[in-house]
Amino acid sequence: MQALLNAIAQMANTPDAHRVFHGRGGLYPGCEHWTLDWFAPVWVLTSFKAVSEDDLALCQDALAQRWETLAYGEPLNWVFQCRAQGEAQTRLMAGSVPEQHVVTEQGAKYLVHVMRGQNHGLFLDMANGREWLKRHAQHENILNLFAYTCAFSVVALQGGAAQVVNLDMSQGALAVGQQNHRLNDLPAKARFLGHDIFKTWGKINKMGPYGVIVIDPPSYQKGSFIATKDYIKLIRRLPDLLEPQGHVLLCLNAPELDTAFLHAQVAQAAPSLRFVERLVNPPAFADIDPEKSLKVLHYQNA
Repeated sequence: MQALLNAIAQMANTPDAHRVFHGRGGLYPGCEHWTLDWFAPVWVLTSFKAVSEDDLALCQDALAQRWETLAYGEPLNWVFQCRAQGEAQTRLMAGSVPEQHVVTEQGAKYLVHVMRGQNHGLFLDMANGREWLKRHAQHENILNLFAYTCAFSVVALQGGAAQVVNLDMSQGALAVGQQNHRLNDLPAKARFLGHDIFKTWGKINKMGPYGVIVIDPPSYQKGSFIATKDYIKLIRRLPDLLEPQGHVLLCLNAPELDTAFLHAQVAQAAPSLRFVERLVNPPAFADIDPEKSLKVLHYQNA
């Protein structure tokens, strides 16, 4: 775990949420199970396999030593989450977590919850996708599918979007999304629909057409979405939902499915869409095999 300890020894105290160490990318042999994130003022260490208390003590010592240098006299706050199969747990290891935990990224504020669930409310690897949308949102009618806590909607409205339609099956996630909009003092130009996407096409169509569509689904969520069989159903709808020259971001975070999978789906179901580029992931999420990392593909309608 030396690579993780080295990363801790070099980390900075910066205001924005970000990933500090990404062992999951395979670039640090022996550390593939470790990740470390900064959700100010809390460090969140995650292991995807069971680890010993001795290993956690080493991390505690490294974090405490570095924090004393970065913020002398300030309390060290850190959380450990184990995501080993059958042993999932989240523990507060030192300090405390704010009752209302708000973090920042590129001028936006987001509510996060690092002590419950596996997802904390903001996916840090999607930072460049959010930055792209903010630049392309001005005056656009935007559809945000699988909106989760509506981070895309926040940056779209910051970028001057005319309207954002957020759709997700989870009413709880959308409620957090609404809080995120209030945190950022955004205009009332967002809609929040807690529906099954596959049963809501009529309503989605009525609010279109859209200048930008973002599709960021789970790769596998039983009863909701399975990429291998359901993604093509979304892609098939795109030509009718998009304005002429409209843009779409197709997102996929499934190591077993590569960019060729999405390209083939588009070629089959929406051949009028033209591939523009694959957005690069933040440097902290570098992967020994880019095809196993997050894929964000930008297409444009004819």
